[in-house]
Amino acid sequence: MLLYGCAIFAGAFLLFAIQPMVAKAILPWFGGTAAVWTTCLLFFQAALAGGYWYAHRLARRPAPQQARVHLALLAASVLFLPVVPAERWRGAGDPALHILGLLGACVGLPYFLLAAGSPLLQAWYARARPGASPYRLYALSNLASVLALVSYPVLVEPFLSTGWQLRAWSAAYAAFAASTAAIALRLARTPEAVPEAARRGQAGRPPSRGLQLLWMALSATACILLLAVTNHLTKDVAPVPFLWLLPLTLYLLTLILCFEREEWYVRGWYLRLLPLALAGMICGISGLGLVINIRTILFLFCGGLTVCCLVCHGELVRLKPEPAHLTSFYLMIALGGAGGGIFVGLVAPRLFRGYWELPAGMVLCAFLAVVTACRETRYRLLGPALAAPALGVLAWTITSTGGFVKPARLVVRDFYGVLRVSDVDLGTMAARRVLTHGAINHGEQLLDATLRREPTTYYGRSSGVGLAILQTRGEVPQRVGVIGLGAGTLASYGRPGDSYRFYELDPVVLHLARTEFTFLPDCRAQSEVVLGDARLSLESEPPQQFDVLAVDAFSGDSVPVHLLTKEALALYFRHLRPNGILALHVSSKYLDLASVAVSAARDLGKRTFVVTDQAEENPFLLRSNWVLAGNSPAALDRPELSGVADPETRLRHVRAWTDQYSNLIGLLR
Repeated sequence: MLLYGCAIFAGAFLLFAIQPMVAKAILPWFGGTAAVWTTCLLFFQAALAGGYWYAHRLARRPAPQQARVHLALLAASVLFLPVVPAERWRGAGDPALHILGLLGACVGLPYFLLAAGSPLLQAWYARARPGASPYRLYALSNLASVLALVSYPVLVEPFLSTGWQLRAWSAAYAAFAASTAAIALRLARTPEAVPEAARRGQAGRPPSRGLQLLWMALSATACILLLAVTNHLTKDVAPVPFLWLLPLTLYLLTLILCFEREEWYVRGWYLRLLPLALAGMICGISGLGLVINIRTILFLFCGGLTVCCLVCHGELVRLKPEPAHLTSFYLMIALGGAGGGIFVGLVAPRLFRGYWELPAGMVLCAFLAVVTACRETRYRLLGPALAAPALGVLAWTITSTGGFVKPARLVVRDFYGVLRVSDVDLGTMAARRVLTHGAINHGEQLLDATLRREPTTYYGRSSGVGLAILQTRGEVPQRVGVIGLGAGTLASYGRPGDSYRFYELDPVVLHLARTEFTFLPDCRAQSEVVLGDARLSLESEPPQQFDVLAVDAFSGDSVPVHLLTKEALALYFRHLRPNGILALHVSSKYLDLASVAVSAARDLGKRTFVVTDQAEENPFLLRSNWVLAGNSPAALDRPELSGVADPETRLRHVRAWTDQYSNLIGLLR
């Protein structure tokens, strides 16, 4: 038991540990966009399902044949080590296909065998010890997964560069392969305690197709709820770094609890709690959620997710087959999880205006609870009680005019998230139009015709970027570059003859800036917008000779690390004139981005100022923090700048980020 347990624990730990490592390594090569993470996740989900399918097929073979096949694949997988992506894979062609090919060539076979490890080793354990239940080993594997996820940002990322992370992982994988090979050799030499034909006969009839579909549905529902709750919390409730870890940890803990001790899932209690959990989440995503604080909302969603996942995973455990069929059971769980991920990641953004996958998952959870409860006579009376909240969620979703998004003038959803355009304080001089992405303000414009050219929010004349633009003006036309378009507010500074060049990732943002706001259409300067990741665009362009380059991409819980590394800042300075100024927007409630920006600029030999605009006199401005870095020592020798610079003694002494190293934990406030 100990040898099997150690191998399963190590395999699950490595399975989850490699995901952030390899994705982070290739992130700068493909623009650092969310699409890189999504494509990596798609690969890992597909490889996981493939590994479970392989384990299911192999476990049906005679023991010596299983050992020979798996030993050959383990030996072949060692040839992939170390799993460090080669430079020849650096971004080219179709990014999605290129990333999939890169991951397959770099980590494909090792990840495939790690995915197969848990179900296959459990099958071998059941074969070697007839009568012993292997399902507790699945709880052990999920415990390892939790530890891998939690330890990465705390114990790995702050201390090791990406290259060393991957080399350390490769060494650990070699040890895992050796231990698994030892178990396979033991399996090949050990005669079966029960003849193969008799063993199959004792296992009874194989699971029906309907039961297998029910396994898939329960797994998919839990996955849908996990991803939907995570999206809602991190984008619409509280954009807190690492908040995504909380729902994922709760999800995995429910797997651990249910598979470790079947009696820990007290079915009657949790089926009765389910309507309350669903009702609490309805309060959180409806108007009632606006009058309660964030902690209460987090409790409603995390508590509701926990109850829903306990029901889904508890019912899975109750419906588990005999150990002889456990590989088909795990295969259906993996396929269900992959299906849930595809639904939330690929289908929902194209099908729904808002995050409607959350109420869809809630309805499905209640429906499956009804189906599983009605399979036993003593629980059938719970059917109507469970069906009522499902029908309530469904009716509320259909009748709600805005889904569960806030009232808005326009709501648009694409691959990058949900964008809202809202008009507030109509009928007054303070009437304005606001662009938000989740819970983050991406720009406002005053609707009064005499005020609509005024810069607002983080971009006022007293802000760091406002001062940089105003102080670099001269008699010759000014050239300004902006990474991050938003509502296009910085275009309000443009004068006839000036040139403004915006870099924007999301084409929907560009459409809204041109149709719902007038900063761009009203811009007196010549303006142009380059679509795509800013870093990739700048790498392919000749020096632009900007007087000011504003980098405004650091907000919310998703920090584009690749835009704040030393390599990125060196690229920015290449596109500045000798006396040009780089302005980095580092406003954040939760992260001290100013410290890491100053560290990177100083490592490049640049002088820096930190400008904090309290925005107390103008009600249309928001408090902002900007780091200004001069391309030459004289670039910041302007009295207007030095007079407003914050004392940098408050900054932390942190290690500058590079494409190989970053540490978000070290920047938490």
